[in-house]
Amino acid sequence: MASKAGDTGVAARYALALFELADEQRKLDQVAADLKSVDALLRESADLRRLIANPVVSRADSARAMAALLEKIGVDALTQKFVGLVAANRRLFVLSAIIKAYLAKLAQRRGEVTAEVVSARKLSESQSMALETALRTAIGGKVALSLAVDPGLIGGLVVKVGSRMIDSSLKTQLQKMKLAMKGAA
Repeated sequence: MASKAGDTGVAARYALALFELADEQRKLDQVAADLKSVDALLRESADLRRLIANPVVSRADSARAMAALLEKIGVDALTQKFVGLVAANRRLFVLSAIIKAYLAKLAQRRGEVTAEVVSARKLSESQSMALETALRTAIGGKVALSLAVDPGLIGGLVVKVGSRMIDSSLKTQLQKMKLAMKGAA
């Protein structure tokens, strides 16, 4: 298997190709929505992650499985063809990186900054909007939220914007307290 740096380069090339096709067909937003749906499925399903990472599964089988999944969730034909090509080229293992690179390219085109937000529970629409407004004020520009859920945080949020990270999770607070108590003993 290729190195992590090589995977990133492959992902960037595939993402750029998809971005250019979507731009030509005026489907940037549709493809972005499709990719977000696929990314959510990848995060939620351990079976799907195993399927795309398994080198024993044939190209045809992985392509059929992905085609059936994409058809079921109703993605655009361009997205279906693209993921089919990725499967045919045995590059499904970098699909998450391709999605991330595509969304980053779209955000760059729009002048947005992407904020990766991890919460202990799924944020409501009003919480997401309030967080987006607060980040927009703090950053002073457009913000696109990339939301994920990690129940291991117990509570609170972890927000990454560029190279900055704000970790207000209960898990981290408890770890800090534990270290402080060990130092006092």
